[in-house]
Amino acid sequence: MVSPVFLLLSCFLGHVAVAGRTCPKPDDLPFALVVPLKQFYEPGEQITYSCRPGYQSRGGIRRFTCPLTGIWPINTLKCLPRVCPFAGILGNGTVRFTTFEYPNTISFACNTGFYLNGTGSAKCTEEGRWSPTLPVCAPVTCPPPPVPKFATLRGYKPSMGNNSLYRDTAVLECLPKHAMFGNDTITCTAHGNWTEVPECREVKCPFPSRPDNGFVNYPAEQALYYKDKATYGCHETFVLDGPEEVECGKLGKWSAQPSCKASCKLSIKKATVLYQGEKIKLQDRFKNGMLHGEKVSFFCKNKEKKCSYTEDAQCIDGTIEIPSCFKEHSSLAFWKTDASDVKPCE
Repeated sequence: MVSPVFLLLSCFLGHVAVAGRTCPKPDDLPFALVVPLKQFYEPGEQITYSCRPGYQSRGGIRRFTCPLTGIWPINTLKCLPRVCPFAGILGNGTVRFTTFEYPNTISFACNTGFYLNGTGSAKCTEEGRWSPTLPVCAPVTCPPPPVPKFATLRGYKPSMGNNSLYRDTAVLECLPKHAMFGNDTITCTAHGNWTEVPECREVKCPFPSRPDNGFVNYPAEQALYYKDKATYGCHETFVLDGPEEVECGKLGKWSAQPSCKASCKLSIKKATVLYQGEKIKLQDRFKNGMLHGEKVSFFCKNKEKKCSYTEDAQCIDGTIEIPSCFKEHSSLAFWKTDASDVKPCE
């Protein structure tokens, strides 16, 4: 027969043994929550694991009951970040990102000539959506080009209705009598405005003066303006030094001031010279004199080496210097050899 005292002691010890098998605080899992969270649990108490907002598991929530052994079952729950839709391409722009997972942020930039219509950055939310919504890169436009006073548009074609796109150009032209100061072509910039517009100013030139021994013709007007022209000419035996036609420039001056240069009378009656690479008789080719600017080469003798060489002479406004080495022979000195017939010096 079992003693009542023994039974009472056994029950007490059994109760103590069962009460001592409590479960400890559950393990922490990355990005997971435990409800309820306590330092210890009695056998039979239940806990629930769930992923934090922005994270999810393939198996959903996990429930565990504290067993009599006091050891929690193995928990294989993994909470992974939500992934937002792919946003790595932005038309006419670029997207800077590392990943598209919560809670990462991506940023946007547009190419030159486009502007960001929307936010500059977006964040992947707990629900796996981008916030704010993704932007677009819209083209930069310029209003119709400004036309300065005394100017007209020579070349312009808008790309979008009445507006222009980045790098579109417009060409300006000044009205007659006006000169342009600045670039005639303006361009739509990446900032939505046009490059610097030129200025058109009325320009007058003084009446051209008549050159000595010559004449000048110009329009019979009360005044001469930008782009007006004048033509010059010279009297007989004189040569025009400069262009035949000149133009009134944007600074109020003529493009040139031609003058008339005198021809040269030759004191030499007989000589063979080089003219434009050929041997000619000076007295035949230039019997009426040599015009300003014309050049010939005289033959001279090197008596020591018994050979010939040439020296140049040019008519400059009525004056020509004959080389001192040249010797003109009389027609009576038939026995003398002309320098042009002597072999050239090496």
